Amino acid sequence: MASTRELLKEAKSAIREVQPDEVEPRLGQAVLLDVREADEYEQGALPGAVHVPRGFLEFQVEGRIPDKSSPIVAYCAGGSRSAFAARTLAEMGYTDVVSLVGGFNRWKDEGRPWKSPRTLTPEQRNRYQRHLLLPEVGVEGQLKLLDSKVLLLGAGGLGSPAALYLAAAGVGTLGIIDMDVVDASNLQRQILHNMERLGERKVDSAKKTLSALNPDVDVVTYDVRLGADNILDIIDGYDVIVDGTDNFPTRYLVNDASLLKRIPVIHGSIFRFEGQATVFAPYEGPCYRCLIPEPPPAELAPSCSEAGVLGVLPGIIGSIQAVEAIKVLLGIGDPLIGRLLAYDSLEESFRTFKVRRDPECAACGENAAPIVIAEYDDLCMPHAIAAPV
Repeated sequence: MASTRELLKEAKSAIREVQPDEVEPRLGQAVLLDVREADEYEQGALPGAVHVPRGFLEFQVEGRIPDKSSPIVAYCAGGSRSAFAARTLAEMGYTDVVSLVGGFNRWKDEGRPWKSPRTLTPEQRNRYQRHLLLPEVGVEGQLKLLDSKVLLLGAGGLGSPAALYLAAAGVGTLGIIDMDVVDASNLQRQILHNMERLGERKVDSAKKTLSALNPDVDVVTYDVRLGADNILDIIDGYDVIVDGTDNFPTRYLVNDASLLKRIPVIHGSIFRFEGQATVFAPYEGPCYRCLIPEPPPAELAPSCSEAGVLGVLPGIIGSIQAVEAIKVLLGIGDPLIGRLLAYDSLEESFRTFKVRRDPECAACGENAAPIVIAEYDDLCMPHAIAAPV
């Protein structure tokens, strides 16, 4: 059996090594791959380095560095593990990989630029460890989630599962707007609340539930009516809006405001046994008015309080909204931009329909007039603005 020294010699003979003075001019150009353990990385790293511990390299690197033609400089503490890593990467099909001679220790001793990376606390590493195992998320993605701000319109049927999963995922700031109180009739589907909170303001009940679930999350409450007079101020600064409302006036209002602020809206709607979800990305895909230019007659658009809804249905659609919000926040996967996902719980079927931007759209079309934020209460039958389903 070959010794470790012999194996290292063999690995180094199969790869190319570079000196620190060759790497420094390439900062910002080549991918710097740190293959040390997490505790080593937390003590300092090269600027902009991608961290994948050597033991997880084969499982995670393709998710972190998908382009196998990217120039990669692998480094460890002293240059041994990075040599093994460089050979492994070459065997995986990466075409331009080198190993840093002397590793981070020599780099630091020579006074070259490095920094202490922002990291998770041990408690956070434990809480989010399943996320950290996903190369598409990892530490960087989790930190991004912790820095993100999501506004939920409604603490009802759709807002409940969306809020719970976004809080559990570690989205750092969750804003919740709702001006209703908890009623016993809500509890069939609005799982943020319980019997002990009947008569309590929904935003207060939601904050108690979410804060108890994850103390990392800052829950900001808005116990107000969402209207033309306050929507731009409320949504300002949020990265994503999760729309859990159930009426056309609010949806048009949110659409127009989100276009002005260029904030993506994760749309969800439910009716009896059916639900829909899509993502409205301002000026990237269609907006709500592209999908529904004019509201249907009032008699054709009853609310859930009039037509009923299967209690578990909003749990499914709200969870899909949470998934789409996380994808948008992290820039991963293929969000439902330009696609409408339709779910039928009786058939247990999903269908996806393409939705294109309307060049003649009155809100986002090429010749659209300047957007004016106004109330739309006269568009359909009266419902409370921002009433959750």
